[in-house]
Amino acid sequence: MIRTALLIAPLSCLLAAPLAAEPGLPPVESVQRALDEHPSVMAAHARLEAAKARADALRKGSAEFTVQGSYTRRDVNGGNQFNEYDAQLSRPVRLPGKARIDRDIGLYGTDVAANVAEDAKHEAALLLAAYWFDWLSASAQANIDQAAVSNYEAAVAAVIRRRSLRDASQLDVDRAEAALADARRSLAQSSGLATLARTRLEAQFPALALPVDAPEVPRPDMVDARLSQLGDLVVLNSHMIAAAEAESARTTAMASRAQADRIADPTVGLRVFSEFGGLERGAGVVISMPLGGGYRRALASEASAGASAARAQEQLARFDVSETAEADVTEARFRIITWQRGRESVEAQMAALEKLRRGHQLGEIDLADLLLGEQMVHAAFRIEGEARAEAMRAIAKLRIDAHDLWLGD
Repeated sequence: MIRTALLIAPLSCLLAAPLAAEPGLPPVESVQRALDEHPSVMAAHARLEAAKARADALRKGSAEFTVQGSYTRRDVNGGNQFNEYDAQLSRPVRLPGKARIDRDIGLYGTDVAANVAEDAKHEAALLLAAYWFDWLSASAQANIDQAAVSNYEAAVAAVIRRRSLRDASQLDVDRAEAALADARRSLAQSSGLATLARTRLEAQFPALALPVDAPEVPRPDMVDARLSQLGDLVVLNSHMIAAAEAESARTTAMASRAQADRIADPTVGLRVFSEFGGLERGAGVVISMPLGGGYRRALASEASAGASAARAQEQLARFDVSETAEADVTEARFRIITWQRGRESVEAQMAALEKLRRGHQLGEIDLADLLLGEQMVHAAFRIEGEARAEAMRAIAKLRIDAHDLWLGD
């Protein structure tokens, strides 16, 4: 007789009440540390600091004082020698309105970098969740396969005992051993995939503290109204849209700056000089100003086109985020339904297996039919386990995109 207790145990856990908050997920503190220490997040925050420095530079402006001077010694034929010199101190002056535009460009640039930094953390969280559920899913499959191997090992031992009592044939033994070999093959594959998934998770997020054994995948229990609410939050909390809006505002300000630059900034300075050994001295104000032409006009046109492109990219970002929100909700819904159907299949297969067991005990069902029933139960558990993991993966992605999990504004 083939025992099914080990396969029934996972189902009893599955039908139990949901666990405490955030079941099947790593501790929040550990996740935050792993995300903050991920290179992509660290690089994005470094670029944010660079944007702040750039904004400070724009606020102060690039105009600097320039010192210029010369010294000469003049000889006059038949006359004296004279020392002569001149010195000049000058500085460009931003025309009215340009300083304000420069400050706006810096502020918008900082907003872009800040939102990109938050979006980098968002992407890192999605990557962590993907690797995490790869590990949980593969580990769950390995546990199911291990239970099946234990059942088939007991079955082989029971059939061998029955053969010794001349109550089973060698063919029955061969069939049971074939089923055991196939179960061991499945276990070797699922165990290897679980080890591979853990290795990838540890390599990508070394700061994440992993338990010795993967936690059980919880049941995907979330009402439809909550899914819809999370879908709305995906758009509301999107840093991609916020970054695109800030970039659009920045390029618009840059276009205004380029248009203002068609009238160049003047350079104002003070000049002093001494000629003929001091017999002639003077001081005055000097002004220089480039006369704008086609070059500055072309730069203004380029900046205006760039602003138009940024506005289009902003609209595209809204499209992309709306698509993500709708796709997240849709996938979560059908993944949950798929898991529910898989759960029903497990219950039906278990009921059928119990009937096969009773029939086999009464001699009405042969071993081949019973082994087939065991294989169908094993397959049903594997399908249900995979569907459960995929449903939880979809829910986790939706929650991360909505900033309801691991991310907070």
